[in-house]
Amino acid sequence: MRGFSVFLACLLGFCSVPAFASIISYNVLLSGTQSVPGNLSTAFGNATVTVDDVANTVSVILSFAGLTGGNASAAHIHCCVAPIATGPVVIPFSGFPISTSGTYSNTFTGIGAANIAGIEAGLAYINIHNAAFPGGEIRGDILATPRVVPEPASLALLGLAALAFARARRRRA
Repeated sequence: MRGFSVFLACLLGFCSVPAFASIISYNVLLSGTQSVPGNLSTAFGNATVTVDDVANTVSVILSFAGLTGGNASAAHIHCCVAPIATGPVVIPFSGFPISTSGTYSNTFTGIGAANIAGIEAGLAYINIHNAAFPGGEIRGDILATPRVVPEPASLALLGLAALAFARARRRRA
């Protein structure tokens, strides 16, 4: 009977369907060719956008360099439109550096469900604007393959199954 319970614990641990937390991170590359209309700017940037659709937060860590059209005048996330289209600003980057190169990070709270769904569906983009490129010198569509983080409860269940298996082996020895 004890062997059956160990087998059952292991089966539950290894055959359970993993649940996923609602935290998804995207890696975003920004360039002039992604702007609408595209441009030949040599400026570039990259960002990590992390979405938590339970806490309704969006975190952004961004770096950019070489803006050719002057200091940045604004930066933000636009949503909810297809790639290559332009859409409304939904998350303005307050305190964004007014320079041609720099870094920025912020966590935005109280983001609406429709905007979070738009970001998760690949219908959002980051844009950095300046005087020479009022429509945006560099842009990055938030389309990167998301990295889904396993829910801690799934890992705990797997750990319990491993402990039960180890305990059963120790009793036999």
